Amino acid sequence: MNKRFKIAAVLAVAASLGGGAAVLAAQGAPAAGKTFQVLDKDGKRLPDYTIPSDTLIAKEPNAAQIDYGKRLLTETRRLLPQNTGASMNCNSCHVQGGKKPMGAPYINTVNSFPQFNPRANRVVTLEDRINGCFMRSMNGKPLEKDSAEMKAMIAYMKWLAQDVPHGARVQIENAWPIDAKLVPDPVRGKSLYAAQCASCHGANGEGKKDRSGDIAFPPLWGDESFNIGAGLARTYKAAAFIRNSMPMGVNTHGSWGEGGVLSDQDAVDVAEYFTHMPRPDFAGKDKDWPQGKKPKDARY
Repeated sequence: MNKRFKIAAVLAVAASLGGGAAVLAAQGAPAAGKTFQVLDKDGKRLPDYTIPSDTLIAKEPNAAQIDYGKRLLTETRRLLPQNTGASMNCNSCHVQGGKKPMGAPYINTVNSFPQFNPRANRVVTLEDRINGCFMRSMNGKPLEKDSAEMKAMIAYMKWLAQDVPHGARVQIENAWPIDAKLVPDPVRGKSLYAAQCASCHGANGEGKKDRSGDIAFPPLWGDESFNIGAGLARTYKAAAFIRNSMPMGVNTHGSWGEGGVLSDQDAVDVAEYFTHMPRPDFAGKDKDWPQGKKPKDARY
């Protein structure tokens, strides 16, 4: 049995076991153990950072809280149905539990906030940013900032940051640097979607659920997808994520989210196609970019 079919077999077995098992088996923890340089705000090199294995969580005094945060990020829709209108989980976009380079990792998240947000034109806290995702990417409602759920998710991100001091940065990239000068071709993107994406996300972008009704692959458009206010609804933002994290089914090496199958132009074309398919509106869109400078790929 070649490696491609071994991976498919593992995923099939995982899917038959239920949502949590399918998600965890697909994501795995292949990034754990990788080491990166750390630079402080002045560019001085600090001790290197190593992506930790989740098995180390048990050694922490707040292990139960960290584990709860990890579950909330992985099983968001099931555990927080009152806050999620979309059939999405946080880790639908933050690949391999927020550990994968160029897969929207959480590794620098805690140490990057508060920070100025151009879309809101103000300084936002990490709690603000998480709630922005709930309202946009999850098409849902914000959490109470002092809730156990908010604190647990931040506890997981803080654990993932390890001992890197606030303001310092692990030298890991969030996404592939897509050239926004590339001209998208949605007709070509439609063909690429059918060939490379539909097997997981559905021919009509509806996503796929397992036997338990839990999300295996999230919907990319329609009523249960992210709304037009989400970052992933923007062509070049979506393409930057897709380029090095998707698709998974055609890989013959590595683990879920390794990407490297599509070219930059491919990623821009397929992103242009699915981001412009019908999806929910965002009620607060009139408040975005109050000083102008709206990105050219904004959906409104």
